[in-house]
Amino acid sequence: MDKVRALHERRTTKPLAYVHTYGCQQNVADGERLMGMLREMGCEFTDDTKRADIVLMNTCAIRENAEKTVYGMLGQLTHTKAANPDQIICLCGCMAQQPRVAEKVKTSYRHVDLVLGPQAEWRFPELLYRAYTERGRVFSIDDEPGRIAEDIPVYRVGGVSAWVSIMYGCNNFCSYCIVPYVRGRERSREPEQIVREVRELVAAGYKEITLLGQNVNSYGKDLGTGYDFADLLAEIDRIDGDYWVRFMSSQPKDATPKLFDTMAASRHVTHQLHLPVQSGNDRVLRAMNRPYTRAGYLELIRYARRVMPDLVLTSDIIIGFPGETEAEAMDTVSLINEVHFDALFTFIFSPRPGTPAAKLDDPTPHEEKQKWFDALCNAQNAISAEKHAAYIGRTVRVLVEGESDDADWPLSARTEGNRLVRMKGDKSLIGTFTTAKISGSNTWALYGAAEETI
Repeated sequence: MDKVRALHERRTTKPLAYVHTYGCQQNVADGERLMGMLREMGCEFTDDTKRADIVLMNTCAIRENAEKTVYGMLGQLTHTKAANPDQIICLCGCMAQQPRVAEKVKTSYRHVDLVLGPQAEWRFPELLYRAYTERGRVFSIDDEPGRIAEDIPVYRVGGVSAWVSIMYGCNNFCSYCIVPYVRGRERSREPEQIVREVRELVAAGYKEITLLGQNVNSYGKDLGTGYDFADLLAEIDRIDGDYWVRFMSSQPKDATPKLFDTMAASRHVTHQLHLPVQSGNDRVLRAMNRPYTRAGYLELIRYARRVMPDLVLTSDIIIGFPGETEAEAMDTVSLINEVHFDALFTFIFSPRPGTPAAKLDDPTPHEEKQKWFDALCNAQNAISAEKHAAYIGRTVRVLVEGESDDADWPLSARTEGNRLVRMKGDKSLIGTFTTAKISGSNTWALYGAAEETI
């Protein structure tokens, strides 16, 4: 970082960086580290690509639409690059790690100066220096295992909620998922480094800490010490302070009663569980390479709810997997009605080049899949609306995260179970825990007014 900072210090003004992050929470955490490095190298930030000296796009590869958006943005940047030939354009993240994308950028987007995948993130200052000094195009998409660098600065905004990555990569190879190919194998951070980071965040006043990994339930397996994710949660929970701890994502095959018991006994870990099921049909689960069954998933949920009766449960579902029949899709709808999830993140299957599922025959027309998707959403929306209506008249503890985009309900807050609350109250409540009296609801949110700060 020193070499780039020295280059920047020769300027009469501080360089401006534009950073746009697409995709999941792990990408957001990656973006915070990239911004931390940029700031350490002397940059300030701008929302205007035309003013930027460095444009950094931190990309996602999970769905085709995300890639199309990035390519559209790259096309627009040809004009800003033409107006400012010294501008450095960087393509980072999961999309950049794919060889087919790197080749397309080489041939069709020649104004892009630097391409690096997530496993090379820690080398960003070195690669940026090369882009500056060599004035050539720099590509770093090696498949070498990414290094866990603990000395990377992080740029966080808001001071209320923080993402903390506890591990990187994935070993599961679900047949539809590109993540193991672009993020590499699982690599766990040392527990003392994670605990130290959380302790520093709590001391700095952060109220909500979310632990991140592609599969947090497999945390620690590569360390070879027997220390697992439940042990990490228990150690973090011993940190004094008034804060919530959340985590995502979890793989059902690695979820254990020990994890649920630890959550139930915790002072700070919220009784909220995001446990992606993906399908309610065993044949489809096997085709997805998800090594659990419908019955096994249901048993996990029964145990979790037994030890945490107030558990808020969410999940991911993919409908229209190649070869899926209508009857199999309706098995997923029946699972929704049986489990009564609090909320779902639902998707129609999107083939990802380079994954086994992309090679499967997929004869079902999109229109048919859309019908299944609508049935799934209708079932869940009715359940969500019913669960939210049960909150009317109750007083709940919430964390006020910021201002909302609704003038009638100017504050945006979250319950311990991560339910969205639109509420009336003074802006001074932002960043604090308070109680809210719930007066209304719909499928997606609760509505109420602040009662007091506690």
